[in-house]
Amino acid sequence: MLLLMRQLKDVPCGWRAVNKYLSLCRNVFAVFIGILLCYLLSRGTNEMPFRISGDINAGLPPFRPPPFTTTDKEGNYVSFGGMLSNLGASLISIPLLSILESVAVAKAFSKGKIVDASQEMIALGFCNVFSSFFSSIPITGSFSRSALNNASGVMTPLGGGFTGILVLLSLACLTSTFAYIPKATLAAIIISAMIFMVEYETITEIWRAKKRDMLPFMATTLSCLFWSLEYGMLVGVVVNMFFILQKSMTPQFQLETQKHNGLVIALGELKGNVDYTAAEYLKTAIVEHVTEQQGAIALVIIKGSEINSIDATVALNLVSLREDLRLLQCELIFSNWQLAAAGVVCRLQNKMRCIFKFTKSFEELMEIAIAVVAGSSTIVQIASESSK
Repeated sequence: MLLLMRQLKDVPCGWRAVNKYLSLCRNVFAVFIGILLCYLLSRGTNEMPFRISGDINAGLPPFRPPPFTTTDKEGNYVSFGGMLSNLGASLISIPLLSILESVAVAKAFSKGKIVDASQEMIALGFCNVFSSFFSSIPITGSFSRSALNNASGVMTPLGGGFTGILVLLSLACLTSTFAYIPKATLAAIIISAMIFMVEYETITEIWRAKKRDMLPFMATTLSCLFWSLEYGMLVGVVVNMFFILQKSMTPQFQLETQKHNGLVIALGELKGNVDYTAAEYLKTAIVEHVTEQQGAIALVIIKGSEINSIDATVALNLVSLREDLRLLQCELIFSNWQLAAAGVVCRLQNKMRCIFKFTKSFEELMEIAIAVVAGSSTIVQIASESSK
């Protein structure tokens, strides 16, 4: 019935305005019919024909400061420290999931507008602080309520104000009536609102564009279906973090062997930000490449004009790389690195300044390279003769 009433606004007839409002009021009709059926079928019996919402306490909780002590089910006194201890990891997970869900809801219904996550978090924080004076449960955004508002034609945040007024009136006057709402009716309303939020064509687009992106999507979808919505989103974030971490572990780095004027060199170019996750990968790739050539490579040149930044771990590995290459009778040159990146290495070890070379042309770089290799060969020869 809900799905048919949703289509009323599109029926081509002279009563389109009436059909539009009937379509928007379909959720109210569903609740009214559910309450009426439950009430009529339960008259004269002590059993309800459906699982219902149950009794709701009328009125608002009194306005008072949030309690910092409480008692447990057995009547024992629980201090504030004990309350924190009972919450355990929930003390962190509940606020985190609340922020995650609120921002996700805002982005899902932003319709192309920019969402300020900081503003959402500030508003969420103020709501939770203020509601704590009314003994409220933790406040967060809700996909189901937002979907219902969207399906009912709500276009502005003022809809939240009307929802609040209706909730207050309901708590004051209609709690005995709402006790007869079948849970199946509420579930049908939520399902009929949420089913049209799924952009099925987007799934095909993701598969066609980049199949790997289906893994976070499937992990999130299955976790939401079989676990819970909040933890499902958290699983999606964690899975996506692994992809980001994997990408940071393999920086943009190309290394190839070239021969210039009889000199065999390994020429590489490093780009982007290089942090500690990629430090070992970079060192291993260079050493393995030189080892595979079985001593043919006399010099490794790494261009760094497009390196934005490196951290101390990468700098330490570059110092270690130079020592490893020297054991393989191979020299190392860093060509035209960004000053910010080169400065990290030089401040770590001052003697590394000599391997940074800044040239205007490749020919000039090769002249320096030949001189470096020749100087290294001379030093090795002198050391060999001294050992004899």
